[in-house]
Amino acid sequence: QVQLVESGGGLVQPGGSLRLSCASSGRIFSLIEMGWYRQAPGKQRELVAVITAGGDTNYADSVKGRFTISRDNAKNTMYLQMNSLKPEDTAVYYCNLQEGSGWLLSYWGQGTQVTVSS
Repeated sequence: QVQLVESGGGLVQPGGSLRLSCASSGRIFSLIEMGWYRQAPGKQRELVAVITAGGDTNYADSVKGRFTISRDNAKNTMYLQMNSLKPEDTAVYYCNLQEGSGWLLSYWGQGTQVTVSS
């Protein structure tokens, strides 16, 4: 069983920065990708950024140029560096991990609140 634990959320002013961390534990047999999702009140959960097992990254258009996703395999930790934060970035951010070989398994963290407000 894979477990994901997030940290780094909080309150920040517009234009500020935050760095989210997602620590994983448990056995991962065949990693497909890891990613960050977010959900604002009254809205659907949306993809923010993903990083594949091979290290390729993809970002939502709304965060391109401002957010950076990375992973440290030795520490079993994924990061999301968020710069130039805007009020519309306010949401609960979730860590996700997908693995599988012939089938898919998906794991989620508990979520961490990010609030961007003056």
